[in-house]
Amino acid sequence: MITSQDVHAAATRIAGRVIRTPVVHSDAISRITGADVWLKLDTLQVTGAFKERGAANRLALLSAEERAAGVVAMSAGNHAQAVARHAALLGIRAVIVMPAFTPSTKVTRTARWGAEVVLHGTTLAEAAAHAHHLAGEQGLVFVHPYDDDAVIAGQGTLALELIEDVPELDTLAIPVGGGGLVAGAALAAQGAGRPIVTYGVEVESYAAMAQELAGTPVSVGGATVAEGIAVRDVGRKPLEIVRQLVKQVLTVPERAIESAIALLAEEAKIVAEGAGATGVAALLTYPELFRGRKVGVPVCGANIDNRALANVLQRVMVRDGRLMRLILDIPDRPGVLGEISTRIGAAGANIIEVSHHRLFTSPSVQAARLEVMFEARDATHSDAVVAALQEHYAVTRL
Repeated sequence: MITSQDVHAAATRIAGRVIRTPVVHSDAISRITGADVWLKLDTLQVTGAFKERGAANRLALLSAEERAAGVVAMSAGNHAQAVARHAALLGIRAVIVMPAFTPSTKVTRTARWGAEVVLHGTTLAEAAAHAHHLAGEQGLVFVHPYDDDAVIAGQGTLALELIEDVPELDTLAIPVGGGGLVAGAALAAQGAGRPIVTYGVEVESYAAMAQELAGTPVSVGGATVAEGIAVRDVGRKPLEIVRQLVKQVLTVPERAIESAIALLAEEAKIVAEGAGATGVAALLTYPELFRGRKVGVPVCGANIDNRALANVLQRVMVRDGRLMRLILDIPDRPGVLGEISTRIGAAGANIIEVSHHRLFTSPSVQAARLEVMFEARDATHSDAVVAALQEHYAVTRL
């Protein structure tokens, strides 16, 4: 098993090839969670994610013969861009196999670095099998996204920098997909010269590492905004390190990850993808575990689709009571829409959408049904707006 010395060696090796990203203290998240929270912003890497660390270290260790042959990798996201970029910087041929369903923006970004993108299969497993086939057929070096000692050591440099920049840290909350980042972070923590507890964090629908540790059959699946850590087969090398050095792998619900994305965007002014926000989701889900502790959390990816980000923010606003949708049964007479708009405005809320129905849903030919969505400051304010409307109309919350 590799050691913290391998992480230190990786840090020296990739210095200048990746960005030493800043660590910021988050007053807002600290106040909400009761922990003293420090965020490591690997969203600021050139490709927007921490994966560059492992890719840079792995490619730097290639022999002259391996560089001449080139590399192949399988990924639907951040690992693809990381390998493509660092291969381009070294002048190495890179072939990236991506599943056919991969969003066109990710394909374009990967190809932009000069990689040869091959779309193959409908699943990551099928893409991986084809990547291995190409490696054997063309003599390419396969660069695994997480089950590789050099990749693990490279990912661990994130935690190494975090620990160096915040000497008082006593806890790490690290997202877990295949396990490369959490394994590297645990090694860095072990070599810190002071006690640092490492927790891994998975989304509930893809809790493969937690299931492996518990000795239960791995059962994962379903849609998740944290697609970057939606992994079925965790790495064998990371698993062994996690068994020995990680205190616990926590699982968080999808809802908590959405809340973490919104919290980072609204309070910390940081854009994070689902996988990148999972560490913060652990603080929201298990406040008693982290309260009073000095916690380092990597925000390790920012590659979220704009539409997905907008949907998450709106879903959280609905749950928080800041967006409210109502149905009002109203008399069908001139001026009533103006009255309702005036009452909502007088209560300090902002109308977002109005839908007026006479023919299909109204209970009477003398009545109409109105659907209104409005924005309020918080749940208490929404309740006040509803109460003001209920004094005059029949109101149903959706």
